[in-house]
Amino acid sequence: MSPPERSTVTASTAQSPPSSSTDEPVPPVSYGLSKPVFLVSAGIILVSVVFALLLPGVFNEAISTLNTTVVSSIGWYYVLAVTGFVAFAIVLAVSRMGEIRLGKDGDEPEFSIFSWFAMLFAAGMGIGLVFWGAAEPLTFYSEAGAPPNAASLPDPDRAERALGQTFLHWGLHAWAIYVVVGLAVAYAVHRKGRPVSIRWALEPVLGKRTDSWIGDLIDIIALVGTLFGIATSLGFGVNQIAAGLDHLGVLPNSTTVQVVIIAVVTILATLSAATGVDKGIKILSNLNMGLAALLLITVLILGPTLFLLRDVVSNIGYYLQNFLQLAFQTLPFRGEEGATWINGWTTFYWGWWISWSPFVGVFIARISKGRTVREFILGVLLVPTALTFLWFTIMGGTALYEAVLGGVDFTNAEGGIDANTALFDTFSHLPAGALLSGIAVLLVSIFFITSADSGAFVIDMIAHKGDPNPPRITRIFWACTSGLIAASLIWVGSLSGEASGMTALRSLALLSALPFSVVMIGMCISLWRSLAREVKVIERLELRLRQREFMERYSEEIADQVEAKVEEKVASEMDEQFESRLEDGFGQQFQDQLDQRVHEQVVEHLSTYTGEIQLPPVEDGEAERADEGHVRRRLRNPFTRQS
Repeated sequence: MSPPERSTVTASTAQSPPSSSTDEPVPPVSYGLSKPVFLVSAGIILVSVVFALLLPGVFNEAISTLNTTVVSSIGWYYVLAVTGFVAFAIVLAVSRMGEIRLGKDGDEPEFSIFSWFAMLFAAGMGIGLVFWGAAEPLTFYSEAGAPPNAASLPDPDRAERALGQTFLHWGLHAWAIYVVVGLAVAYAVHRKGRPVSIRWALEPVLGKRTDSWIGDLIDIIALVGTLFGIATSLGFGVNQIAAGLDHLGVLPNSTTVQVVIIAVVTILATLSAATGVDKGIKILSNLNMGLAALLLITVLILGPTLFLLRDVVSNIGYYLQNFLQLAFQTLPFRGEEGATWINGWTTFYWGWWISWSPFVGVFIARISKGRTVREFILGVLLVPTALTFLWFTIMGGTALYEAVLGGVDFTNAEGGIDANTALFDTFSHLPAGALLSGIAVLLVSIFFITSADSGAFVIDMIAHKGDPNPPRITRIFWACTSGLIAASLIWVGSLSGEASGMTALRSLALLSALPFSVVMIGMCISLWRSLAREVKVIERLELRLRQREFMERYSEEIADQVEAKVEEKVASEMDEQFESRLEDGFGQQFQDQLDQRVHEQVVEHLSTYTGEIQLPPVEDGEAERADEGHVRRRLRNPFTRQS
């Protein structure tokens, strides 16, 4: 199974000053090439590629065996961790932490809602949805690819289960992974003013060790996983473009054509990376959104429209109803067959999304300055998921309609589904199928360009200590490297008669997901600590504000009432003494003492509301009495929790 292709775009970002009340001082940042990160990453990549080129069979067997062993051993861990990320994102969104802004308190979002959603869609949809839009539901429907606990179901039930399983792999779980990484990076960059690098998202946990060899190791894992992911996406994804061109009769599908396609895409991506990406991101994202919407609406109109509209509602209901069962599915009683299927699909997807999360997360963080935490989570978690569900229902639903109700057999000679041609085979049963295939090829090609372009930019930012504007020459280097790796492995694979080099490279990308999943758990802890600390500060400030507003509104009225009551009480208690003192000629002196006593008690009563006692000046005659043990009682403040 080839990996799901994931495309994203990124741009330079200006460092925002930290928020005024909650941030620690920002450490001085010295941008420049991080030699440990660059040299170690380049060394790992070089050794892996040379090994794959010289000994493709041995390399593939060694890496694939290692990957299979790891995935088989920790599949349950991936299932728990990724479902935990979903719960973590939802809790943050509904709590008070969701009110905190990713930036200074007064910052406004950089992009409009439409542009933001368009770029999220470009980041989340990518080549993967085009590649698997019809292929994955058809695979899960076929007898050879169906989940073991669904293979014996009747055709209609198996088709419903096929789309529900697809929704699991591309829905909330995938986007929750991106939420964790993107939100942690966005908070560190926009709220704290830290560099654009993965390591700084772990600063609350690592502390001073963030800018040490531990931070270098985190960035190396992110960089290597991202480059391997981009290279494998270029290598495997080019198969769909070549298959589409062959289907349209433009060019035959051959190794030479595939290498030429990669070369053209790499050149265009390199030019974009060299000239800047801010404007290009917006244009390409909006263009992708327009083309995807055009393709989606056209298929909806030309296909079984009423069936698809009913299917959208039914699929969402099935997904929500079976969410927990699907989310925790490990098929332990299905034995080796169940473990093989889970590891080949669900666990594979969780590892693949995690390996791509540094790439997509940095991009999402870049475009989300000025959004609140709640806006970020709801926008990233729900909107792309809804668009993904709509896409799979229309593309996959159309294919399943033809298979179940139309009697079309999409399986190949081996009884499986050819993922490269499944979408084009589906379009061939619709009016204007050639035009739809042409739009799909164009859409995939644009996603290729944005993927290689933005991938080079993200990698270079990480390699340059989080520099939001890394040097042009190194951006070109990374863009060329990803294309060169993919083209070389495809060419060598054709000479040896197998694509073992690309398969092993994909396995390396998946292996990087294991250590990075631990990094993501650290991100959750760091993010929770930071946001909880901010909420406490906000609550204290709100308490002070309520006290101030209360006193400004009622202080004069309360003071008058308290003073009147105190005067009345004191006067009644000391009336006889006052009259006797008057007869003895001490009236004025006693009147002064009485006024001071009243004033003291008024202040003491008012302290009930203000929380403070301001003692009046004490006359010389009263100082002696204070020294003898006269202590005024401080009353309880109702705004605090003093015991």
